[in-house]
Parts: sequence; C-alpha cells; structure tokens
Amino acid sequence: MKSNTLNRRNFLKRLGLGTALTAGALAGCQSNKKSPNGASQKTELDVPTDRMTYRTHPTCGDQVSLLGYGCMRWPMMPSADRNGDIIDQEAVNQLVDYALAHGVNYFDTAPPYGRGQSEAATGIALSRHPRSSYLLATKMSNQSFARDGMTGKKLYQASVQMYENSRKYLKTDYFDYYLLHNVGGGSGIPFVQQRFFDNGLIDFLLKEREAGRIRNLGFSYHGDIQVFDYLLSLHDQYHWDFVQIQMNYVDYRHASGSNFNAEYLYAELDKRGIPVIIMEPLLGGRLANLTDHLNESLQQRRPENSIASWAFRFAGSFPSVLTVLSGMTYKEHLQDNIRTYSPLDPCTEEEFELLEKTAKILVEYPSVPCTGCQYCMPCPYGIDIPSIFSHYNKCINEGYVAESAQDPNYREARRAFLIGYDRTVPKLRQADHCIGCGKCVHHCPQSIRIPRELRRINDYVETLKQQGV
Repeated sequence: MKSNTLNRRNFLKRLGLGTALTAGALAGCQSNKKSPNGASQKTELDVPTDRMTYRTHPTCGDQVSLLGYGCMRWPMMPSADRNGDIIDQEAVNQLVDYALAHGVNYFDTAPPYGRGQSEAATGIALSRHPRSSYLLATKMSNQSFARDGMTGKKLYQASVQMYENSRKYLKTDYFDYYLLHNVGGGSGIPFVQQRFFDNGLIDFLLKEREAGRIRNLGFSYHGDIQVFDYLLSLHDQYHWDFVQIQMNYVDYRHASGSNFNAEYLYAELDKRGIPVIIMEPLLGGRLANLTDHLNESLQQRRPENSIASWAFRFAGSFPSVLTVLSGMTYKEHLQDNIRTYSPLDPCTEEEFELLEKTAKILVEYPSVPCTGCQYCMPCPYGIDIPSIFSHYNKCINEGYVAESAQDPNYREARRAFLIGYDRTVPKLRQADHCIGCGKCVHHCPQSIRIPRELRRINDYVETLKQQGV
C-alpha cells in the first residue's frame, strides 16, 4: 500500500498542497461545495427546454440529442420483501419525462443493466410516450452465455431468446440502435467469433436489420484492440451503422488497464465515416469532481460551469460523435448535463490543452479503474464491490489517504476514511469478506483484478484500524 500512497503524496507536494485536509473530510470524503456531479447550485428555471444540440446520423438521418440517457444506473429502492433492491419505477418515469421534455431523445440500455431490471423499467417509462418521440438502443449481451461454455446452436437459441425478451421488456416492435455488446473481452477474437460468427448469430441480426426490426446495427468496444481492428476490417461486409467507445479526456491519450487510447479509436471510426457513440465520459464519475487544485484551475476559466461539464464538453466537441451517454441517477445530474448541451459550446484549443494537462496529473493517482457498471454484481458473498472502489477512489482524489502515521494530518485522514467507509458500505458488505473466488473478474469490462484490489483496500483499512491515533 505504501508505494501507491507515496505517489499520491508526491503528487500533492508537486502541487504545493502538502497533505492538508479540509473540514469536509469528517463527513466521509464528501465536499459541500458541489452537488454530487460537481455542478454549482442552480435553479430548475434555468434548464433550457428547446436548445438541445442534435447530431444527424449520416445515413438514416436520425436527429439524435447530443446528450444520451444511459439506463445502467436507474435509481434503486428496497424491495417490498426487503430481499435486495429493485428499480424505483416512479423515479424512472419522472426522469424519463423530464429528459424528453428537455430535448433528450436517445435512451441506451442492455439486458444486464440494473441487475437485469433496466430494460423492463425503461420500457415501462418510455412506452408512456409516442414511439416516434425517442430513439431506443439495447444490446446483444450474450457474453455470460459464452463464458458459461455455450457454443453453436445452443448459444444461438439463447441469444435469439434474449433478443426477443428485449423487445418484450422494452415494449417495442423495433430497435433504433442495436449493439453487439462488450466486444474485446474474454479471449479476444476467438471469443467474438464464438459469440456472433461461428453460430450464425450475426446473420440473424443482419436479417433483422434488413427487415427493419433493427434500424442501425453496431457494437460496443472494451479491451483487446485486435478485436476492434478485426471488426472494423469487416465494415465493407457488414456496414456497421455506428460504434460505441469509451472516451473522455483521460482515456483519450492516457488509457489504462483494458482500455485503449480513444484518440486511435475515434480516428479509425472517423476516417471510415462511422458515427461514434461515447460511453463513460466521466470515467465512472471520477471526472465529476477533482482535487481542489484541479477544480480551481477549471473553475477559473468557467466559474459558472460544473466540473463535470468540462468532460461532457470534451466528448461532445468531436464532430463524428452522435451522442454522449450519461447514467444520470439523479435529476440534478440530468439538469446539469442538459445545460451543457443546450447548446454545446465546443472546447477551444486552449481548453483542450488544459484538459490534457489535467489528464496527465490525474493518471498519477493510484485509483482503481472502476466505472461503477455493476457487471460484477451481485457478489455471491454479498460484497458491495462498486461502492468500495468508489469510496476508495473518492478519498484518493480528495486527498484523504495518508501515507503513514507520521503525516501531520494523519489523524484527520484516518478518521475521514474509516467513517466514510462505514457510512458508504455496510460492514457485512466490506472488502474483508472477499474470499477471492474470482467470479467477478470475468464480468468486469475493465479487466480489473477485483479480488486483488479488494485485498489491497482491506489491507489499508486494517492498517488504519491497527495504528490508531
């Protein structure tokens, strides 16, 4: 643990910040200066209803809102029998209504989202509106079938059933955008061939596109760059209508883990004229609120704008981007993003340079590259993996991870981390309950070695507890 926290300390020293902590640390690594996505406090009256930026799909002519609604993180609530959480349908209905009323018309979901509940909840909310008022995207998420050893006809039949279930849950006769989901994981090209090509599933999807039940067919990419290049090499044969990639101002040139630099991904799509859909513009929320020093450098340029808006403006400034997805759990997130794109004020060259400098600093953080997708959930042993990583990353980014008991502000940092940990993650769902079974690893699109990271965080927690004050 020491080597990781040392990077953090050296980083702070270079900024001239030392290891001083604010009073906000005692609230569990929460800052009261900003709302959860870094937005300054504004009223609902200043959210435009008729100024949304739209991009035109070059072949089908769709007018697509630059802000797309990612339906992975719908608000949850305890189930009536208290046996786990379910999606709060009333909250989803209200968010969808508000989004449509303010110009958002692209909604993206998938069978695994929301612990398998997102498609049904999204379908209920959207079906209350005319079908022509929104564009609907979902995915062929058959990766779990293939990982369980399904091949050939059995995998084909299970995948077609998933497709038909999506139509039923989403209450629709057609999909505007349909994706081969999460390509690039597993064994790379052989895994993609197993999922889509060896079993004839791609032929089924092409026929569905020809029949109009899929209006646009594409894929979402994570991981092995050879898979990305391989699928693009098939563009003349399959004519991909769009491709979804992870792009933000850190991953653009400084991707880590299983990600690949988005500068390359975007350029390859742009030169082929393939529209681009962006996921993770906030890098799992890590670009919504930075350190005080980095926040100030951005706020000095645009004092009325949220920190999160910089990431959204970056993603939207590329002309081949069709829409930028955001998993907006809270209304204030939705409002802030609507402001950013109503209309878009593209980044200037000077602002691109500022964000590149910011990215170079951020990549020195010893954080876990978790985006909060929850594909690793539910853990069979009840561990809340995304919340553990989220708390750890937040405390690192806000300067609440001390190197040793000799640090001047160690007592405050220790108390802030432990109090925040207990408030964020119930004790029975904390990292010390991980047995290292590894079932979560195969589901992670970022290829995080989850048990190892949980052990690392738990070791740090135990060190804090044992050292005392």
